[in-house]
Parts: sequence; structure tokens; C-alpha cells
Amino acid sequence: MKGVILAGGTGTRLRPMTSIVNKHLLPVGKHPMIHYAIEKMAEAGIKQVLLIIGKQSAGLYMDYIGLGQQWGVEICYKIQENAGGIAQGLALAEGYTLPGEKLLLILADNLFEDSLNAQVQKFESQGTGAHVFLKQMKDSRRYGVPVFDQGRIARILEKPANPPSDYAVTGIYLYDDQVFDIIRTLQPSARGELEITDLNNVYAERGALSHSLLSGWWVDAGTHRSLLDAGMKLLERDRL
Repeated sequence: MKGVILAGGTGTRLRPMTSIVNKHLLPVGKHPMIHYAIEKMAEAGIKQVLLIIGKQSAGLYMDYIGLGQQWGVEICYKIQENAGGIAQGLALAEGYTLPGEKLLLILADNLFEDSLNAQVQKFESQGTGAHVFLKQMKDSRRYGVPVFDQGRIARILEKPANPPSDYAVTGIYLYDDQVFDIIRTLQPSARGELEITDLNNVYAERGALSHSLLSGWWVDAGTHRSLLDAGMKLLERDRL
């Protein structure tokens, strides 16, 4: 299995800091944010990782990460020219993964405690489909929210005003090699992007979307407050 990390985007919610550097290079704890996504890939046993970045700060990424030796992984890079959505960014990985290979996708602003190793191994041994990681939240309205039917995800609603459950779909996903064919069938949303929720709903409609729950902390570090919260948790983890 190969890994894909999405680290593009403009980081508008983190301005003015992101006016000078890409948000995934902002410090969280004692490392840049991007450090932790690569760390989670290595922890899950992924040895080959495609890092998809925007044009902003591309040289800084390479200065810090290089080819990934400090994590024991092999890093390749691709540029996402325009912010066309998560599914559009994932589509850039076609050709990096080989026919029959599955992939682990992590959005680099998702910082979390759990190891993904057990679920990666389980998914690698199963047939086809996709897998999402959920986190129970006090307020799930800002996220994709699963609708359950007899214990399975029937569909996912994007930022619903009245969430049907108190679970959020996190930015951690597992996909089989059908994912690129499915992305080609997607239509842009009202905001002109290829949405990851639409991709996951295709798998859900096929009865091929499994899920598991994160038991430890999880932070979507896209705002100043959540960036601070994640930094405090990681400083505590590293006992600084």
C-alpha cells in the first residue's frame, strides 16, 4: 500500500500567517504541521508516500522533508496547481499507485493520536472498497456527518444544519484502486470543487464503505484556535 498526503490549499482561515508560508509548514508543537502526517504514514507501515503540495513554499517543503529519510519513507512530490477540492488533489496520485494497489490518504491539517497500523493492515487484506475514520464530536455540524443504516454508513451529509449523528468524518481515508475511475465520474459541487464527500458516497451507495472510530484526540488544525489546541496536545505528548 502507498500513502498520499494532501498539503495544498490556501489556508485562508489562518491568515495572516499563511500570507507568507503554506499552513502545513506552520509550527505545531516542536515540528512543522506536515511532519506529523508523514510520521503517521511511517507508523502505519507505509514506505512510499506522495506529497501533494501547492506552489507556495514548495522549496521549503523540500528543504525540510527532502526524500523522507528521517522518517524511513520515500517521498515523491506533485504540485496541485489550483485548489479544486480534495478529490481533485487525490486524482493527481493516479499513476503513482499501481493497478491493484490500495492507498492511505491523510489531509495534512488533520492531527491525531491514534495509530492507523491495525486498520491499514486489515484494509490491505480485504477485497475492495473504501474506509473512513470517524470521531465522536460535541458539535458535528462543521464536518461531513454519516447517516447510519443497520450499523453501516448509508451516506454522508456535508455540514448539515441538523446532524443525523454526533460523528464527524475525519480527513483520513483508505481506498482501493477503483478510486480514480470513480473520481472521473464526479461533477464539481456548487463551489466548483470535486468533493471528497461525493467520492465517499459512491462507495456508500455500493455498500462498500466501511468505518472505524478514533479513540484518541483528533484536531482539524485549520483555525488559529485549533492550531493552538493541537500544539498543546503535541507538546504534552513530547513532554516539552
